[in-house]
Amino acid sequence: MKAVEQYRNQYRQNFIGKNYNGYAHVLFVVFWCVAVIVFCVLNIHQTTWKELLIIPFTFIYINWIEYIGHKGPMHHQTKLLSKVFERHTMQHHHFFTYDNMSFDSTKDFKAVLFPPVLLIFFFVCFVLPVSLLIFWLWNTNAALIFMATIIAYYFNYEFLHFCYHLPENHFLLKIPLVKRLKKLHHTHHDTTLMTKYNFNISYPIFDWIYGTIYKK
Repeated sequence: MKAVEQYRNQYRQNFIGKNYNGYAHVLFVVFWCVAVIVFCVLNIHQTTWKELLIIPFTFIYINWIEYIGHKGPMHHQTKLLSKVFERHTMQHHHFFTYDNMSFDSTKDFKAVLFPPVLLIFFFVCFVLPVSLLIFWLWNTNAALIFMATIIAYYFNYEFLHFCYHLPENHFLLKIPLVKRLKKLHHTHHDTTLMTKYNFNISYPIFDWIYGTIYKK
């Protein structure tokens, strides 16, 4: 425990600025995601069943991306994505260990939530171009449904991961589904298991498909 506390103090000094506000960080994520989803929903008109099929296909696709990204560059260092490895394996997994999974204060939110600039980068460089491509190949409804689904999944991802690191007695961890998913993520934070099991941070669809679910 001493080593964890020392690392946490070091991380706070090096990576969390004095002006950082955890609640503001949470509100930014909520506002951005809700604003994009509401914009999309308000501009979707007379959808067809074929257009609505984008929702499950996009959900499965992004769940696979979550799995591959976590199992790959987040836990195996590469030259191109070394910063991803450093932020996840070297920082997040040292800040939150199997025996110390909870936030100490709102300042610690930064060790879980993606930086706002990364959310904007993800939207501008991935979500928007793909949405425009779908618009060009299909129509406006299809593009907006794809965009709303991706952002809703991201919001859901951040919410669940945030919940996993709340204090054990927090009311959100009493929700049965969140409680079960938290156990899988807790197991993933065991250093002897983190490179082998439980790579889906949200729903363990591809952990189940690839046989990488581990329950303690």
